[in-house]
Order: sequence, then structure tokens, then C-alpha cells
Amino acid sequence: MYYVYVLYSKANDKIYIGFTSNLQGRIEAHNHSNNKGWTKRYQPWHLVYSESFPTKDEAMKREKELKSHQGRDFIRKLIQN
Repeated sequence: MYYVYVLYSKANDKIYIGFTSNLQGRIEAHNHSNNKGWTKRYQPWHLVYSESFPTKDEAMKREKELKSHQGRDFIRKLIQN
């Protein structure tokens, strides 16, 4: 099973969209103090949306859709509610 997820940093008003086969572990990695990636500077991250898919290809396709202008509009509406 693969997951597409959306994280939100309220303190910095940042959105991160990704996919993984281990959703809980990935969220923990984004928020870990040893994280050296782009997401470190915007911690803490909160899961605001996720979807599951049986294949990696389907998850990657949906991730790309959510990263589009329409996808980001959809996410912003979720965050505002």
C-alpha cells in the first residue's frame, strides 16, 4: 500500500506533498530533529490529508495532481476549514 500525504506547517504557512509506503514513519522523519532536508526549517509538520493506493504508480500520479494549481487550491480549502 502506498500513501499520498499532505503536511502543513501552520507556523510558516507551508504545504508539503509527498508519497510513501510508510505514512507514520515518513511523518516522524519530517519532524525529526536530525532531518537535514528542506522540511526541517518549517517544523512542526501536521498531517492534513492522505489517500491510499494499491500501487506506486497510482500514488505518484495522484501526488502530481495534488502538486498542480488545482490540487493546491483543493489543499488550501482543506486547511482553511
